[in-house]
Amino acid sequence: MLMALVAIDAGAFTVNIAARNPRTLYLQVGVGSFTGGTYTAGGSPANNPTVNVVSVSVPAAQVGSGAAQAMTTNSTASRSLYDNYAFCNLPGQLYIGGFYRSTSNTGAATLIATSPVNLVNSTGNTIPFTQIRWTSSGNGDTGAQPFPAGAFVGGVQTIGSISRNQWAESCHSFTYSNSAVVAAGTYTGRVTYTLSAP
Repeated sequence: MLMALVAIDAGAFTVNIAARNPRTLYLQVGVGSFTGGTYTAGGSPANNPTVNVVSVSVPAAQVGSGAAQAMTTNSTASRSLYDNYAFCNLPGQLYIGGFYRSTSNTGAATLIATSPVNLVNSTGNTIPFTQIRWTSSGNGDTGAQPFPAGAFVGGVQTIGSISRNQWAESCHSFTYSNSAVVAAGTYTGRVTYTLSAP
């Protein structure tokens, strides 16, 4: 498969790609898959069922201190499947990227995240999901990110967008605000990312 690519200058990593059928949306959060090489080498998106974990263990003496705690991921995806560039730094960053390709004249694809209200441990204690924030960057990037910094709202929220016939990517570094004393335990919750287009 050959694809004509046209690059544009941008502060963060966004690049125009050639319009082509079939209309395609590709989203990668953490580990993703392509067959036949990277996008620029003619590769194609593939399904990947991996669910990556972002976590932190707060030292007992720091619980509720208000000192934000850096989180790490178990993702092994540091390279962009666009061109194999080492874009994110593991384990402190989670890759988020993809593309929207179409020959129709429709608007941008929107990336949303859906998080539960709380993280919950095995005895039912909770931590509000709003305690988790992220910054956004990428190796070699300057300027605004396609998926900018923010915090989870404990519900549905827009994370960013990808213009038609564009590839976009960011690396998110998560922190736990650690602003409340909570009971000991392992607290879990799953965030679902969804990319959709009109």
